[in-house]
Amino acid sequence: MSSTGTLAGVGLGPGDPELITLKAARLVAAADVVAYHSGPHGRSIARTIASHILPAGVIEEALVYPVTTGETADPGGYPAVMDRFYDESAERLAVHLAAGRDVVVLCEGDPMFYGSYMYLHDRLAGRFPASVVPGVTSVSGAAAAAGLPLARHEDVLTVLPGTLPAPELARRLADTQAAAIMKLGRTFPEVRQALRESGREAGAVYVERASTADQRVLPAAEVDPAVVPYFSLVLVPGGDRRLARAAVPAAVAEPAAAPPAELLVVGLGPGPDGWVTPEVAATLGQVDHVVGYAPYVDRVPQREGLVRHASGNTVELDRASLALELALAGQRVAVVSGGDAGVFGMAAAVFEAAGADDRFAGVRIRVLPGMTAAQAVAARAGAPLGGDHAIVSLSDRLKPWSVVRDRLAALAAADLVIAIYNPASRSRTTQVADARDLLLQHRSADVPVVVGRQVGRAAESVEITTLGALDPASIDMGCLLIVGSTRTTAGSHGVWTSRSVPAAVQV
Repeated sequence: MSSTGTLAGVGLGPGDPELITLKAARLVAAADVVAYHSGPHGRSIARTIASHILPAGVIEEALVYPVTTGETADPGGYPAVMDRFYDESAERLAVHLAAGRDVVVLCEGDPMFYGSYMYLHDRLAGRFPASVVPGVTSVSGAAAAAGLPLARHEDVLTVLPGTLPAPELARRLADTQAAAIMKLGRTFPEVRQALRESGREAGAVYVERASTADQRVLPAAEVDPAVVPYFSLVLVPGGDRRLARAAVPAAVAEPAAAPPAELLVVGLGPGPDGWVTPEVAATLGQVDHVVGYAPYVDRVPQREGLVRHASGNTVELDRASLALELALAGQRVAVVSGGDAGVFGMAAAVFEAAGADDRFAGVRIRVLPGMTAAQAVAARAGAPLGGDHAIVSLSDRLKPWSVVRDRLAALAAADLVIAIYNPASRSRTTQVADARDLLLQHRSADVPVVVGRQVGRAAESVEITTLGALDPASIDMGCLLIVGSTRTTAGSHGVWTSRSVPAAVQV
């Protein structure tokens, strides 16, 4: 016997003992200690699956959960209770391992796929030799039980816990081709709501206790929420739906009878939901399609009948063309932008795409305003935009850097407050320093500068510095800068720019 024992997390599959792998069976049969989790009732599904291969005389360690839901009177809440439980369980097994006994932890499904073993592995693998034997997951077992191909070709399969809030679950369901929703039980009513709001209920299949004698498979829409056990899941197949979501609906047969085609371009504001205007919120509650950069589309609540078209950050004209095609076909469509859609947003791209194709001549484009990032940062700092000001982007993706430099020089010479968007990115690391040095040729080093980062979000910060002390290395794409003019003051109440300019001042 070695000086210490070895630890093995062994996956047993979803329930059918014949799905136990040969390696798993071999390790269980040779174990000195077999551990398994169970609820407070003491019954262990994992032990039941492996009961026929447990060696005679093996030491059994039943690891009984103190709670099985998030409800507890402990001051630290459910996480604190479970952390203590896993600490105590790990130490129980550590005693055996230190004594040279080989310990096998039995796990239904796969140990590293929503499995309890992983928490023991975190605590013990650095102290003792440890290995993991994968098992057939519940998702694989359920798909086989239902005879349901989940994902084809380039379909994205998303595994989701049913414990997510219904709006978030609905959003994620709408944004993927195929999905598996786990951890049901008492969460099932919210899961059903999310399926309806995302338009995925019709094809969803419910599988209960896959691969066991008690297995049930039926449409999710027909399930009684009162009798859904924790060990069940919902499968949402992908396949052809991916193509259907991307397709543009056919134009109506009688265009004369259809309402005029209209495309809405809306600004979501720079951050929290409270900064979305009532007009925009009402509009998003009525459209059939939302088109935009993925992080902005993610901010739109999912609901029944809404189709989402999310894409990357550098395909503005493609997005605009898709939205125009949908509007031309009679669909109610909104293109979304962060901040205000007309300020470095999607509105200009939509007008550009519409002007490049005569087919879109009859599409009415309506822009709904939103709060800009410059407004949000200025409000946090005080009133730095209280006087004449200008807005410029440092990005040279759509214009050469020489043009940016010339414009900055002209704005600085005109003594305008300057709000600077897109100051830096992973590939643009020198432009803030270049801009600072150029501005210092026209302004004193003690001119106030506001650095707003992620304003309106959890990681928000606002720093008041000066042009001379500005550290370019601290600036990233999440920042917006406001560089003051000679009329800008930084005081105990904040930063503000005078509305008036004396007649004697020449620029």
